Amino acid sequence: MTQSPTKAETGWADLLAEGRLPRFALICLGVWMNAADSLVTATIMPSVSAELGGYAYFSWAVAGFLAGGILAGTSAGRLSELLGLRSATALAGLVFAVGCVLSAAAPDIGVFLAGRLLQGIGSGWISGFAMVAIALLFPERHLARVFASVSAIWGLATVLGPLIGGLFAQAGNWRAVFWLFAIQALMFGAATPWLLKGTAQARGGAGIPWLQLGALGLGVGAIALADVSRSPGIALGSVAAGLGILGLVLKLDARARVRLLPHRAGDLRTVCGSGYAAMFALTAASMGLTVYGPAILQKLRGLSPLWAGYVVGAQALAWTLAAFVVAGASGEGERRWIRRGAGCVLAGVTLLALHMHEATLGWVVAAAAITGMGFGFSSSLMNRRVMGALSNEDRAIGSSALIAVRQTGGAVGAAIAGATANLVGFGTGLTVASTQAAAIWVFVASLPLALAGTWAAWRLTGTAVRAQAAQEGAAASPGAGS
Repeated sequence: MTQSPTKAETGWADLLAEGRLPRFALICLGVWMNAADSLVTATIMPSVSAELGGYAYFSWAVAGFLAGGILAGTSAGRLSELLGLRSATALAGLVFAVGCVLSAAAPDIGVFLAGRLLQGIGSGWISGFAMVAIALLFPERHLARVFASVSAIWGLATVLGPLIGGLFAQAGNWRAVFWLFAIQALMFGAATPWLLKGTAQARGGAGIPWLQLGALGLGVGAIALADVSRSPGIALGSVAAGLGILGLVLKLDARARVRLLPHRAGDLRTVCGSGYAAMFALTAASMGLTVYGPAILQKLRGLSPLWAGYVVGAQALAWTLAAFVVAGASGEGERRWIRRGAGCVLAGVTLLALHMHEATLGWVVAAAAITGMGFGFSSSLMNRRVMGALSNEDRAIGSSALIAVRQTGGAVGAAIAGATANLVGFGTGLTVASTQAAAIWVFVASLPLALAGTWAAWRLTGTAVRAQAAQEGAAASPGAGS
């Protein structure tokens, strides 16, 4: 019978021992670049549009970044196998740096958006490779603490990102933001060959699943079109088409010789299937607050953009703190925390549907914090449960898919929120009436997603799936170093 790891074996000292500290630092830097870049850019976009004349393409900077990130995150597992983790991660840093340079030096909005697309691709690869590195380089007993640290980096970026962007925008030098991230990306890429030395080498042979990636690109493109469409009908149709194509990707992948996702990733009876479904739906349900929360608070409460952003940022802060609370959870405790986390997300979205139209700060902060706690309680444990069920064959693609699934959920959730807001008049003008209507219906539309995510999380921790996990775990090898 396998003995449970001791407290010393699961502690921070052991996590950073045996040469893992510099590799852990590299992963944290990659997560920081991904998180902070998106948050800083959201703050400086008014300044970018004013200089480059790109108000008509305002949301394309987000849509392009997200589309590139999804495609890159999904392909990261296969690319790490083809090139080796070390070479692939260095390439990701270089692509991210080139994207930052293009945006920093952009003479017009077209070049700027091309830079944002490259940043999304580089960022998606960096995030995907970080998940692969975590799966390969850290023993399973440390995964919850590693993911808690990743959550902490996101929380820090939520606080510092808008502040950094605001300071550069106020100084009239938004381009310096991208030069700053270009330097960080070059440092990341330069350090990778040394810090990831000795990791998995290129295996070749398997190839790239071009058909699934092409279909995924179409689906993501349809969802991105909904996010930038002025017509509610076109937006809703695009979301429906995008979801249909994403479902087709799962079917194509299940029959393909070279797969994009692990075996039975679309089967809710498996750990991977129920885990991915929960991550997708819960992330989608949370996007209403992320996309529309600041605008609603500015219009109905008169908050500044910075303070409105920080009120919504209560979600990220609560996520970070909650992630450390459950960092040592295992066994039955892990199962309970995943269910509690999903329930908290559902409760947070429900509170927003009930109280956001009044914009009462106490309720909004409480709802954001409860939602964040839900993700903090459940996300890292879901990641660990899915990783623990992956076979050697699927370890790279299954780990990198953790990021891509959540990013896809974010894109779908943002598109649904946008289409809903436009249907109630938000897109025709920012009035008190249209803002209050959006503050109700955006979150009502998120409730089915939150319910679906909660149901999938309960399936993930249910008896039938746990039995399946035992069978999959018997075929899967333990994490590196365990």
